[in-house]
This record gives sequence, C-alpha cells and structure tokens, in this order.
Amino acid sequence: LVQGLTEFLPISSSAHQLIVSRLFFDNDGGGAAFTAVTQLGTETAVLVYFWRDIVRIVKAWALSLVGKVPRSDPDARMGWWVIIGTIPIGVLGVVLKDAIHGPVRNLWVTATMLLVFALIIAVADSTASQRKTLNDLNAADGVKFGLFQACALIPGVSRSGGTISGGLFLGLDREVATRFSFLLAIPAVLASGLFSLPDAFSPDAGQSATGLQLLVGTGIAFALGYASIAWLLKFVGNHSFEWFAAYRIPVGIIIMALIAFGYLQP
Repeated sequence: LVQGLTEFLPISSSAHQLIVSRLFFDNDGGGAAFTAVTQLGTETAVLVYFWRDIVRIVKAWALSLVGKVPRSDPDARMGWWVIIGTIPIGVLGVVLKDAIHGPVRNLWVTATMLLVFALIIAVADSTASQRKTLNDLNAADGVKFGLFQACALIPGVSRSGGTISGGLFLGLDREVATRFSFLLAIPAVLASGLFSLPDAFSPDAGQSATGLQLLVGTGIAFALGYASIAWLLKFVGNHSFEWFAAYRIPVGIIIMALIAFGYLQP
C-alpha cells in the first residue's frame, strides 16, 4: 500500500516504507531488497500507462541506430536521454550497494533528507521558467537528470522528487518534467528490482519475505501505482510541487521528534 501510494509522488516511497516498518513492526520490514522488488509493481504500472509512448520511443531509437530514422528525431533523442540518464544511478547503485542496504537506511538520514529535499523541490518549483520541452534537452541535460535521480539512492530524497526537481531547474514544464521522470525511472528501477530479487529471499541478507508476500505486495503496488500516475499528471497541470514540499517538512520534523523521545529507533 505504501509503495503504490508514494512511489510516484515526490515524498519518498523508501522513506515512508522505513517509517511504517519502524512504527508498526519495530524493524526494517522486508528490508531494502523487499522495497526494491515491490517497485517492480509500480514500474509495471508505468509500462502499462505509457505503453504507446514507450513502444514509439524504443522503435525510433532502434531505427536511428541503422539510419532509418534521423538521430534528431524527438523520440530517438528521448531514447538516448533515458539511456544516458540511467548510467549514474546504475554505477552508483552497484558501487554503493552495501551502504544503501545498511548505514543510509537510518531514520535520522531519512528525516534529514525529507527536509533538505523539501527545500530543493520548493526552490526548483518557484524558480522554474517552464519554457523548455523535452526536444530542447541535450546529452549534458541527460547526465544532470541522471545525477538527480541517483540522489534517490538515499531514503528520504525521492526518485521522482529528485528527477522532477532536476527537470524544473533545467527549465522544463511541470507536466513534461513529471513524464520524463516516469520514463527515466523504468530501466533503473526494473534493474534494481531484478538485481535485488535474490536478496529478498535470503536470510543471510537480512530479508524475511516469502514469495507470497512479495507477490501480494507487488500486485497491490501495481494497482495503486497506476492510479497514482493518473492522479499526479492531472494534479501537476494545475498545482505546484510546493504542496509536496509542505508535506515533507512536518513529516521530517515529526520523525526526528519520535526518534529524539525514544518512540522510534533510528
């Protein structure tokens, strides 16, 4: 439920999963691997929701490799920007795997990131020119997007919050930045989920999920994730992201207070 409701909102699904696990189960729930695997459900929702766009982009990109479509074609360029933007999180995710599954899954870190990125999201939204389209992006912009997405390896940042903020800083329209955020997430999150699948069944990795638990969690995440995509795209057409920044701040402060008074273990 938590994964499906929060994955696409710029409020950090991993932070909310950590918080709910500590509040209700006094531990890390299924752990980082369980979180990564249930993300397969929400990313399947992206595949279904944007299926026509994805097919068109992949086809144009593939044809551009053999010269049947010019590389300047918008869809072919989009394919390249997604590939380039995926490289930073792929490299850092492998290099920093031990830290991601261990030290950074600390609620002090999570609460701090909720606050820090609340300010970043608010600044990005308030200063964005919103004049650019995806056709105006170049390879350097793809790398910048990728670096913002890589920040989401730290719980509390939010993958969508990072990439959407990056898009706004680059001058993209809110809805355009949100759509690109969804597309950019597909290869990274699918790879993360598949890469973490063995760990989700490994007691040695600190995981305790059963196959049925993973299946149920992933299925629920898919259904709610699909609904969340439709809602968010409609919401950002008429509202700013400052609403989400306003939500993150009290959540971060409450988590810090609960830790400080001993109601939560970090």
